[in-house]
Amino acid sequence: MPIAVYGHYGFALLLVPTAAADYLEYERFQLLDTIRPWVEAGKVKVYSVNSINTESWLNNQMAGEHKGIRHNQFNEYIFNEVVPFIRNNSSWETPIYVSGASFGALHSMNLFLKRPDLINGVVAMSGVYELTEYTKGFWDEQVYYNSPMHYMPNLADHGILEQIRRSPHIHILTGSGAYEDPSSSGRFARILYDKGINYNLDVWGEEWPHDWNTWKAMMPHYLEHKLF
Repeated sequence: MPIAVYGHYGFALLLVPTAAADYLEYERFQLLDTIRPWVEAGKVKVYSVNSINTESWLNNQMAGEHKGIRHNQFNEYIFNEVVPFIRNNSSWETPIYVSGASFGALHSMNLFLKRPDLINGVVAMSGVYELTEYTKGFWDEQVYYNSPMHYMPNLADHGILEQIRRSPHIHILTGSGAYEDPSSSGRFARILYDKGINYNLDVWGEEWPHDWNTWKAMMPHYLEHKLF
């Protein structure tokens, strides 16, 4: 699958699209324009990947178990192809932070929590961290293991938990305006707290809806104040 790369140096920011979008979505909706100063200054190098949501949970013609298989294939694609590509395109010491908005926030959080040895942190914007929000009632083991709200309370692997706890960059962002669900972010933050995981929960006001203007404000704010 194609990957869009922006910049020449800096830590790696891996962007995961929203719902049914593609690897050019963040450019098309001008989020890249809002972080251009950091890209051009060599502070961050952006990697934007394709979504497979229309080949999994957003495809109403597929059986639920097949959607789960496709979701897991996406995870393995990120871990086994995208991360090595980033390493070879930058360096093996370059930190990788994954970020996404809406459905992309769930994917981003899930990817980080599964492989904190490969991904160093996450900036999740306007997410709902229960995959069941997208599965139309389908439930199996694959849904459970890709739904952070479900599997994190039961995560007992000390090695993985310690790797997650070492990250200084677990950022959960949400607005409180139209179509946002700040309560979901709060519930998930509580799960992290109960696991002894440090995080940053940032709830913006009612003037910030579930839309691109919100995410175009959030991302440069975090580049300016949190990631440096």
